[in-house]
Amino acid sequence: MTTTASHSHHLSPAFPGRAPWGTAGKLRAWQQGAMERYLQEQPRDFLAVATPGAGKTTFALTLASWLLHHHVVQQVTVVAPTEHLKKQWAAAAARIGIKLDPDYSAGPLSREYHGVAITYAGVGVRPMLHRNRCEQRKTLVILDEIHHAGDSKSWGEACLEAFDPATRRLALTGTPFRSDTNPIPFVTYEEGNDGIRKSSADYTYGYGNALGDGVVRPVIFLSYSGNMRWRTKAGDEVAARLGEPMTKDAVSQAWRTALDPRGDWMPNVLRAADRRLSEVRKAIPDAGGLVIAADQDSARSYAKLIREITGTRATVVLSDDTGASKRIDEFSESEDRWMVAVRMVSEGVDVPRLAVGVYATTISTPLFFAQAVGRFVRSRRRGETASVFLPTIPSLLGFANEMEVERDHVLDRPKKDGEEEDPYAESEKEMDEANKEQDEDTGEQDSLPFEALESDAVFDRVMYNGAEFGMQAHPGSEEEQDYLGIPGLLEPDQVQMLLQKRQARQIAHSRKKPDDEADLLELPAERRPVVSHKELLELRKQLNTMVAAYVHQSGKPHGVIHTELRRVCGGPPSAEATAGQIRERIKKVQEWATRMR
Repeated sequence: MTTTASHSHHLSPAFPGRAPWGTAGKLRAWQQGAMERYLQEQPRDFLAVATPGAGKTTFALTLASWLLHHHVVQQVTVVAPTEHLKKQWAAAAARIGIKLDPDYSAGPLSREYHGVAITYAGVGVRPMLHRNRCEQRKTLVILDEIHHAGDSKSWGEACLEAFDPATRRLALTGTPFRSDTNPIPFVTYEEGNDGIRKSSADYTYGYGNALGDGVVRPVIFLSYSGNMRWRTKAGDEVAARLGEPMTKDAVSQAWRTALDPRGDWMPNVLRAADRRLSEVRKAIPDAGGLVIAADQDSARSYAKLIREITGTRATVVLSDDTGASKRIDEFSESEDRWMVAVRMVSEGVDVPRLAVGVYATTISTPLFFAQAVGRFVRSRRRGETASVFLPTIPSLLGFANEMEVERDHVLDRPKKDGEEEDPYAESEKEMDEANKEQDEDTGEQDSLPFEALESDAVFDRVMYNGAEFGMQAHPGSEEEQDYLGIPGLLEPDQVQMLLQKRQARQIAHSRKKPDDEADLLELPAERRPVVSHKELLELRKQLNTMVAAYVHQSGKPHGVIHTELRRVCGGPPSAEATAGQIRERIKKVQEWATRMR
């Protein structure tokens, strides 16, 4: 049975101000609750799911200390996703008297150590080495971000082989579980009434609970749209607006066009993010910003843009750089404004002063998104807010609006009723396959043939606590500044209230404008939802039905009618047309059909 944080709400949450990572002076309510649950049950396997920034490390090391002290175990093995995290675990453990060797590779362990800190990749290379260590001495294995044990089949099998003899196993995760159906080692799966097996956590502390306790910051998402133009391999120029529904390839290419440092979208968004950072630093002087880049070339280009915008250098962290860990640590201890990183800071790396982020990568899995946002939510004192800038991409907006949703790992795929009879099911299936949520960036998008030509940015909307605020505005406008200027220290309910006031003021102001100045979509965010792919399919289906009817009426072939619609209405072929363009063509073909009657 899963226990949630609410079971321990009679305990007062602790807010250990600037305590070093993993060394909080006293336990927070959820950590104490999880400890009580563990000590009561004394299980061999225990899965704790806690939102990023909640303090999983403190809980795990406190439990490790108790088990060592009471001679339940004789040694500790920590398995972490990366080399940097492995060293970070060793440093945190040392601060509470547990010595872990982060450089262990083979052979007997020096007597001065209580155990080792290793990576999943390391276990994959030498599983029998770690199995022998577990067999020789009673061992607690801490599996940090356990979903990584399923990154490859060989890693999962290696973890099973290595740690099957362990006396105790503590699994930790802070993000939505994997989207594939590979079982994760040492995780219990329970079958629900629907016959679907889902992971079962022994203790869960979600973002909503943590936000209520003041353990994490509220996150304000600021979304930017804009017009994109690119050239395909066939030489066709395609134009689209971020947020409009389009094919998977077109979404990917429009997204990559936005992130191209040579266009206008990235400079405008970085400028807005820096203005937001300046506002936050009025209340939090050491607040820092992080740009999560897609690749090394982009990261260097973004750093150059930041220097042009701010006049100061940004710290650049590249995943294959030997000095990456040291640079992250130096940035964490400094008061520098910006860091640009490629994936390196997507998970587990702790820089508590990060308060503003720019999501400048095309990775679109809920797992990576949650990890990325997790870099900004760790609270040091009550009232701090986090701000994350996003492109208006439907999947990202969906993730942003589901911050408080707690997910389990689903082991079985439910079959949709009537899927076989649905003539559009195959198209939906292809889209689902194309958009399947992978935990690693496969590089597939990099092979899509396209050339970014130009982009611009439009402030689109603000998302907070599942609600949307704001009306579209030009970068640098008073309307945009209204949202960028929200104070950096606010309680969660104050954020909501302030956003509602800003939106009301913006709507009132827009109504006073002459019509010829209203060149942007004058609708509040909640009244202009991003159209889903399913809705776009329905529009295409409607257009094809109308064209088929007009074929019988006019005697012209389908292809001729579609070409004529493109010539008259403008825009790309139907497969790449936006919802607005398709609606315009539906209206036009209806007009033609009416004339022929």
